[in-house]
Amino acid sequence: MARTFDALTDELVAWIGRQPLFFVATAPLAADGHVNVSPKGLDTFRVLDPRTVAYLDLTGSGAETIAHLNENGRVTIMFCAFTGPPRILRLFGRGQVVTPDHAEWEALAGCFPDLPGARSVIRLAVERIATSCGYGVPRMDVVEERDKLIDWAERKGPDGLAAYRAEKNAASIDGLPALPTTEM
Repeated sequence: MARTFDALTDELVAWIGRQPLFFVATAPLAADGHVNVSPKGLDTFRVLDPRTVAYLDLTGSGAETIAHLNENGRVTIMFCAFTGPPRILRLFGRGQVVTPDHAEWEALAGCFPDLPGARSVIRLAVERIATSCGYGVPRMDVVEERDKLIDWAERKGPDGLAAYRAEKNAASIDGLPALPTTEM
């Protein structure tokens, strides 16, 4: 059932590529801080090498992951098989927030589709790779990707997104700094 790996195998990389959804979990250092778990989709995940992964972070209602990574770097990414044989895959490690003003932005952002609202790439140096059974995860079919986030970002436009991020993404719900208030 449970198994650990020294690196992402070709089989795990192929399996990851077939998953339409993943979850990102982070937490602040403060014991009374809020643990955050965020679902992600829209073809925004990439395996960069057997111990490094990244995902394209799109503008959203909060910036908990960014704030937590800026504070302590701890992150876990989880995939669940909703079709085929049951499986859960967790990638534990240290994350880095790469924003458009970072020297590596162009190279990393180029790994992903050009989606409106991209505010960062989250890169994870994987320290532990573990699978578990997933026997309790239901089987489900994906009907389609939701286009609401993309439509919303297109309607906002670059200036509207910058204003939104300055208002909603400057700090976490616990008050930790997230994105700078000046546009990247």
